[in-house]
Amino acid sequence: MDRLRRVIAATLAGTAVVPRVSLAQKSGVLYRIGIIGLSATPDIEGAAPRTAQVAAFVRAMSELGYVYGKHYVTVARGVAGNRLPLHELAAELVRQKPDVIVATGAAIAPLKEATTTIPIVMTAALDPMAMRLVPNLARPGGNVTGLSLQSVEATAKRLDLLKELLPGPAPVGVIWNQASAHNLRSAQAAARERGWPLVPFEIDEARGWDSAFHSAASARVSSVLVLAAQVLFPRSKAVADLAASLRLPAIYELRPYVEAGGLMCYGPDIVDIWRRAAGYVDKILEGASPGELPIEQPTRFEFVLNMPVARHLGLKIPQRLLLRADEVIQ
Repeated sequence: MDRLRRVIAATLAGTAVVPRVSLAQKSGVLYRIGIIGLSATPDIEGAAPRTAQVAAFVRAMSELGYVYGKHYVTVARGVAGNRLPLHELAAELVRQKPDVIVATGAAIAPLKEATTTIPIVMTAALDPMAMRLVPNLARPGGNVTGLSLQSVEATAKRLDLLKELLPGPAPVGVIWNQASAHNLRSAQAAARERGWPLVPFEIDEARGWDSAFHSAASARVSSVLVLAAQVLFPRSKAVADLAASLRLPAIYELRPYVEAGGLMCYGPDIVDIWRRAAGYVDKILEGASPGELPIEQPTRFEFVLNMPVARHLGLKIPQRLLLRADEVIQ
């Protein structure tokens, strides 16, 4: 009776989280959850990961009633600083036979090649259908589900923000790779509609990314739209530093670039996406088939500005942009 009253009170409050009794708590099973993130392995492993995204996942698991070390542990593999190619990293994690794998978008295709049986929860897939990861978002089938970045829809918005900041006739440079080709097409379509010139600069999957930025600077573009997140995200600080040194105003997809010294970003709240991934893991551990769990799109987007970088670049941010920003880093 007391428990019933507590549940009713929490429901009426509307904000309280009531951990439910999970299968892990009932059975005493110690689940092994694989994690592949773009940060270094030490930053994403254990009960207190240093990376904000994975820390949000661990907190959300706690809110669902899972205690780290009692109900589950993580088996982590980080991309940054790892000498193994991503497909070998994915295969190595699969050999550890985790019960479920939570992974950043860049790792989904290699993971899918490595296993057709271990459930995989995506945390940042650019476009799961275009990348042929799933045949359908509502009913993905197979062993892959999770959350997409929906970044194609946000690409035009990033372009608009760049031109609002720097409205002159000079072209906008676009840093892209094959994995973000659909984003490039979206940017080109938006630019044609608005009458704005674009100059694409393709980068290699592993090398030569810095030469693309140098080429953009030599081409005298007004600014840079950075799309190749899967290649560049592990190098976010180096990318931001290079753009600043070349005096290239740049907009990125994700907040960590701005925290590392980038000018601005507009895109999904990646921390929120990792938090929501815990709900997928919970359902799968309770027996749900990943193929039956619909793939969700982001519900929270954020526009972040870095004022010290703007001052370094000699830019005056219009008041209307400052008022629209979710956060202004001072």
